[in-house]
Amino acid sequence: MGNLEFANYIRRYHAQKDFPGVEHWVSMARHYDGIVGINDEPNKTKIDAKTGKPSRMEPEYRALLSLRNIFPRETNVLNIFGNLENGTNSDGDVTNASAKSLKYLINGRAKSYQELMIRGRGGQHSALHNNSQVTKALIRFIW
Repeated sequence: MGNLEFANYIRRYHAQKDFPGVEHWVSMARHYDGIVGINDEPNKTKIDAKTGKPSRMEPEYRALLSLRNIFPRETNVLNIFGNLENGTNSDGDVTNASAKSLKYLINGRAKSYQELMIRGRGGQHSALHNNSQVTKALIRFIW
C-alpha cells in the first residue's frame, strides 16, 4: 500500500513549500488500475506501449490522473512487477497491465522511468520482496 500512499502524498502536498525532493521512487507490485478478483481480471486491460495509457480506468486510477501534471520532474522511477508466466500476465494479485499503467500517470514528467518484470515463480506478488534479482536492481537503481 506504500506506493498508493506515496502517490496520494504527492497529489495532496506537492504545492507546499516544504515538500521534500524525491530523487528515486521504486514502485513494486503496485495495483494502479485494479486488483485481480476485485476490479480487474487477467488480460482484460490493454496498455499502449508508448504512452502507458490503459484501455480502461478504474475510479481509483482516475483519481491519480492529476499526477500527469504535478509529478516531480526530478524523480527517477523504477517500476517492478511480476509475471507468473501462466497465461494470466500477472503476479497472481496484480495484472501486468495494472502495474504498467503507472507509466501513463508520470509519462513526460519523471526524470526517468524504467520497468522490471520478474518472470516465473520469483515474480509471485508476495515473493518479489525476497527476490535476489529485485534486490540487485534496487541497489543499482538507488546507488
